[in-house]
Amino acid sequence: MDPFQAGLAETIPALKAMKLQKKTVVASRRALETLRSSQPAQASQPAKPSQPAPQPPVKEAERMHVKPSSQPMADLSSITTLDALRSAALACTKCPHLVASRNGVVFGVGNPKADLIFVGEAPGADEDEQGEPFVGRAGQLLTKIILAMGTSREEIFIANVLKCRPDMPDGVSGNRKPKPSEMETCLPWLRRQIEIIQPKCMVALGATALEGLLGVNEPIGKLRGHWLEFQKIPVMVTYHPAYLLRNQSISEKRKVWEDMLLVLERLGRPISEKQRRFFTASAE
Repeated sequence: MDPFQAGLAETIPALKAMKLQKKTVVASRRALETLRSSQPAQASQPAKPSQPAPQPPVKEAERMHVKPSSQPMADLSSITTLDALRSAALACTKCPHLVASRNGVVFGVGNPKADLIFVGEAPGADEDEQGEPFVGRAGQLLTKIILAMGTSREEIFIANVLKCRPDMPDGVSGNRKPKPSEMETCLPWLRRQIEIIQPKCMVALGATALEGLLGVNEPIGKLRGHWLEFQKIPVMVTYHPAYLLRNQSISEKRKVWEDMLLVLERLGRPISEKQRRFFTASAE
């Protein structure tokens, strides 16, 4: 027993006895200070477990392990030539899944001062391999249409809304339709191409190209033969050449050709009587 406890053990009984005898106990200030200073320190309380510091809320993208793209779209407005724009586009990695599967960026080909631009949806396997738009079977048919218009691929410009071939699952061949989000991400490249070239009019080849270019999701059969507009530039919508490969009826070919006649008229190009009679009964 420590001295303090021992002292209490002797003092308390004496105090009780004095209380019974009604005796007054007088203690000096010095004695009280001495008694107080001799008290043992209070047992330290067990430390409370420290609370963890509050953490900032986790963003939904981080919780889902989705890493936002770290590459902002470059300011394309400062690029004034197609060659410089091509160099920038070839280095684009905005869509990692397309970068991983592509052979390269299919930028576009043709005259940098063209009056007419043909716009498709996306490169296919042949285009991805050769780095040029519309070089497969559909491209060969488009070339014939362009020649029938009295011009050539070198005089006009050909491009796609999506500059990379849409990726395919392993073991799956063919081509898939580009997603709206993919076309939206890539559209600034095409928009800048058009701003640099400043054509008199454009042709959108197929429903997907129309959707990517103008955000319009309507059947081509309802819209073809009518002028739409993109950045104040007239746009003629017509069937994709691949559609004509699947449906080679004279009536469908004539519809596309009628659209091309409207384009020639818009450009102020001469149209021969022979051209007017293409894919008609009188031309046979």
